[in-house]
Amino acid sequence: MLDFWCAYAYNGSMSLIHGVGDFFALDIGTTAIRLVQLAGNAAHGWVLQKFAYVPVERKVLEDGSAAGQRRLGETILGAMKQAGITTNNVAVGMPASKTFTSIVRVDNLPETELLNSIKYQLDKYIPMPLDEATVDYVSLGVCPHDATKAEVLISSTAVDFAEARMELIESYGLNVIAQEPESLAMARALTPVGAQDARMIIDLGERSTDLVMMYRGLPRLVRSIPGGFALLISTVSSSLSVKPDQARQFILKFGLAQDKVEGQVFKALDSTLESFASELSKSMRFFKSEYMNAPVGGIVLSGFAGMIPFIAEYIEAKTNVPTMQGNPWQLVRVTPEQQQVLAPVASEFAVAIGLAERGNDG
Repeated sequence: MLDFWCAYAYNGSMSLIHGVGDFFALDIGTTAIRLVQLAGNAAHGWVLQKFAYVPVERKVLEDGSAAGQRRLGETILGAMKQAGITTNNVAVGMPASKTFTSIVRVDNLPETELLNSIKYQLDKYIPMPLDEATVDYVSLGVCPHDATKAEVLISSTAVDFAEARMELIESYGLNVIAQEPESLAMARALTPVGAQDARMIIDLGERSTDLVMMYRGLPRLVRSIPGGFALLISTVSSSLSVKPDQARQFILKFGLAQDKVEGQVFKALDSTLESFASELSKSMRFFKSEYMNAPVGGIVLSGFAGMIPFIAEYIEAKTNVPTMQGNPWQLVRVTPEQQQVLAPVASEFAVAIGLAERGNDG
């Protein structure tokens, strides 16, 4: 069975199986499928080769029947054809709701000894019986403030889910070379280059929010916050007595502007977003308690948080931390023609780009 590859190397890129040749990244989202194939590498820069964005109805993505899975496969293969992707090798994102990722501290040992030691202690660190889990782990190196300790990133998912997902995708004629938590992929794409202080990377999804605290180029805290864009839609729909589709349009068009539609969207969302900002502050306090008050230099927003007008200003005011919209394309060279096509959906590609930026040098 394919290993659950999620291991960070010291340069911040993920491991890959050696010698797989070209591959593309596949992000099966809640509203769309995104494909990305890059050329280049982390050292010399990435170049966008091929991509596709295909909106998909949620009922198709959630349909577990044979007919539903067939339609999903037809959509993926159609997107590959649209993009001109010819390789069958694919790296796939794993939803945060189906994975458990944590960073643990252990006595600092030579790396080989450290990883051998962790292998026999995995049952202490994952929330499911070891024989029901697929687990991967990697050393992140010496703890930044305690040279006697080393940090290890451990990620796990249920065997049944990992195997079923791999078998489904391989039934479409594809070769799954890697499965990786979406939160780690999006953090790779969104972390500001060269940042020495800590950065909180936020991806507001349809139903939950992925949060990764990056420090010195590596993940130090990974969590998922319940409640995503769907909760905001429900709140506005109920408060303004409008249909969910109209509430979605209101949020994406007017956002938190207080001079639009008499500030009704802002008023409807204020309490919910204040609780959300409180969760972010709580995570920062926990991070600082673990890393000797390491400075948090900024919050980077992605997903729907990268699309809602004035949400960055709102979060910055509530947390007192500089907040900005993330740019998952920061390391990728894109032609003017590609930019024009991508413009309406560019902010949605963080997971796909992060998967594609794993590198192909093992």
